[in-house]
Amino acid sequence: MPVSQKRALRAAPIRSVLVAVGGLVTLALVALFLSRYGLSALAVTHAAVRDWLGGAELYAYREPVSRAGAALPPALAILLAPLALLPLKAAGWLLALAGVAALLLAAVVLAGPIARRHGRRRTPLVLGVAALALLTEPVRAALGEGRPELLLFGLVVADLVALRWLRAGRARRAPWWPADQSRPLTDRVRRGWADGSWAGIGSGLAAAFAVTPLFFLAGLLVLGQRRAALTALTTAVTVTLAGLLFAPRETLAWFGGTLWKLNRTEPLTDPGNQALAGVLARLDSCPAPPVLVWLSLGALLLAVGLIRARSALAAGDEVAAFTLIGLAAAAFGPMSPPAELIWLLPALLVLADSTRRRRRALTVAGYALLVAPVPVLLGWNVPAFALIVLTGALPWRTAPVPAPAAPRRRAAIPVPRGGRVTGS
Repeated sequence: MPVSQKRALRAAPIRSVLVAVGGLVTLALVALFLSRYGLSALAVTHAAVRDWLGGAELYAYREPVSRAGAALPPALAILLAPLALLPLKAAGWLLALAGVAALLLAAVVLAGPIARRHGRRRTPLVLGVAALALLTEPVRAALGEGRPELLLFGLVVADLVALRWLRAGRARRAPWWPADQSRPLTDRVRRGWADGSWAGIGSGLAAAFAVTPLFFLAGLLVLGQRRAALTALTTAVTVTLAGLLFAPRETLAWFGGTLWKLNRTEPLTDPGNQALAGVLARLDSCPAPPVLVWLSLGALLLAVGLIRARSALAAGDEVAAFTLIGLAAAAFGPMSPPAELIWLLPALLVLADSTRRRRRALTVAGYALLVAPVPVLLGWNVPAFALIVLTGALPWRTAPVPAPAAPRRRAAIPVPRGGRVTGS
């Protein structure tokens, strides 16, 4: 038996033990987060959807103590309706495990190319990145409060994969649709999947389930991905029309009034709101920020993020491009609780992959702040300022340019191509 096979057989039990220990630690952390945050967001959604299934209006529910109401689109309410039939803790566990799976898949997409580029093994780096991300406040809040932000994050990251495949297909000059239309449907679907033709579906689904991912629809258009933007818009409209078909009263109520209530879940001045609107409202000591100031600064910040995202994509860094859109969207949106600051994590990953030591030091400091206790972060508006600074200063990595082929030396004695020199 070769030596490599013997080493693999010896390492297999160790890997199994490490995977089992990692799984148990993950479950313990999820249980800790659920206990600490108490599924506060899911409790409101769970009760509102349950009353809605019983015949009441979805947006008429108010939590007895905080008076918070449901703030989810009808399409997401329909998707989460089966969870309302379960006890709250069981629903929280299912949503948390789905979020952990989405986080792990996102780590594969974001950290896998880094390992490949540096000649490292992909699995240890991916698991390490996922483990570090699990300890940060955005992930803790998303899992513990029972929010779907990790699932939405995974949907948008799926579009990043599709754009990678689409760009690779264009580089190979592969057609978007097979020329032979007589092929079976399964072959054409498989070809379309491999070519990345489904780019935009993830962002479209995320935009139909939440408000903040709507910025990715405009982002795809600015990035020059018109087909992906059209696919995303078509997907979002289709899912919204399906919600109108199954829940017409709630859909009309959502777009007619609930969507435009900026403080429908909690006051804008709440310390957890790390969006630009929340910072301005707290500085002005008013229930709402000055509208013109907020819109002017927010539009400028969004424009900077979109322009820099286009430059990052042109340089070949899709991760930085999507991250810049996510950072600008979180900063511009009226409500950005800690769970919606998830795009700070790929921003730290981009900084960590930089070749400059100063940026790596900033990565360590930024990660320490994301793991720090919540009052320290929110009391000084640290995440809000991080969103603003990274939107304007996040670097991107330039794709390596293949070296030109060396010129072929001309033979000293010209010989016909394919011929040979024979002796006299």
